[in-house]
Amino acid sequence: MQNTAHAAGTDGPELVDTAPMIEDLYPALATLREAGPVHRIAGTDGRPAWLVTRYEDVRRLLADPRLALDKRHAAPGNYSGFSLPPALDANLLNMDPPDHTRVRRLVVKAFTPGRVERMREPVRRIADELLDAIASDGRADLLTAYAGQLPIIVICDLLGVPQRDRRDFRAWSDALITPDPARPRAAKEAVGSMLRFYTELIAKKRAEPGDDLLSDLIRVRDDEAGDGDGRLTEDELTSLAFLILLAGYENTVHLIANSVLTLLDHPTVLQKLRADPGGLAAAFDELARYEGPASLAIRRFPLEEIEIGGVTIPAGETVLLSVASAHRDPAQFKDPDDFNPHLGRSGHLALGHGIHYCLGAPLARMEMEIALAALLRRFPGLRLDVPRERLRWRPSIRARGLISLPVAW
Repeated sequence: MQNTAHAAGTDGPELVDTAPMIEDLYPALATLREAGPVHRIAGTDGRPAWLVTRYEDVRRLLADPRLALDKRHAAPGNYSGFSLPPALDANLLNMDPPDHTRVRRLVVKAFTPGRVERMREPVRRIADELLDAIASDGRADLLTAYAGQLPIIVICDLLGVPQRDRRDFRAWSDALITPDPARPRAAKEAVGSMLRFYTELIAKKRAEPGDDLLSDLIRVRDDEAGDGDGRLTEDELTSLAFLILLAGYENTVHLIANSVLTLLDHPTVLQKLRADPGGLAAAFDELARYEGPASLAIRRFPLEEIEIGGVTIPAGETVLLSVASAHRDPAQFKDPDDFNPHLGRSGHLALGHGIHYCLGAPLARMEMEIALAALLRRFPGLRLDVPRERLRWRPSIRARGLISLPVAW
């Protein structure tokens, strides 16, 4: 029987409780997926949203042009996401074609495969230095001391952020990504600080360009300035730098930490990868599928009434695509709750799909492979330093990340 939502602001289907998704994600998603392909829930902003649970639908809708990312297509009163100033909000996560096509084309000119490949040796050096710093301790919170350090250093190197500013950079990022309930104004203050910082940094790099991605983006923006609709605006330039930091930091931190935990939970696979680190490249896709860092794709808004899995959703309502549920869908993956990189499973959606496929995917792959290879090589006795049941996940339906990862060696 078809389920039709009412317009935003009126009564609709009863909301599904999302608490089980926070308490035990995958069993809760399995229950929803088996019950139906689409469910009405309280979204990440507390307002009603539609959650899509099955792989076939999620993959198709990630590339469906009828679902917009631009918040201006949200129905009045339907969505209230985190508020950013225009100079940080004009990024690819809020854009649809033709703006998305234009901006992505210009970013690709600067974020080249060659640039990523040149970072391979510096990333190895960073990983080794971080492990040197904790090696004699015999134990550490790997999330704080390693997985949380490597990506911020890499992103700052990539953007050309001066060494003296990096501590502030990480504090601002953490305030946005993991807000402290005891400091309700911290996120807003971090946004203001980051906007001032980026404005000043762009001005300095425009005056004295360096061999970094931000300098190249400035060149692209300024070189294209006379090209009419083909140019980047100054807000788009600043927003790109902001997005590169947040996307390159948060997701990679939890991709590394989640992968370490997955390998510790599967010692036979861990031993094989320790003996043959070359296998980490092939294991990446299974690690990203099994315990990826994003439970949900970025919210979307139908441009017109749309039917998903027999449910009719009006234009402008919020649609959430559950990547985590899609990755455990038995209709797509055999024995999806088992971790087995040797099965050669393909088709994970951890890096997106369609025109919004992650621009930084090659960098994320390289960082994780190098981070895991260095860790397995340096600490052959790596093990959890607390009982497995004491580990806690962040209380979020949007992101899948540990609060801490205590290990010993």
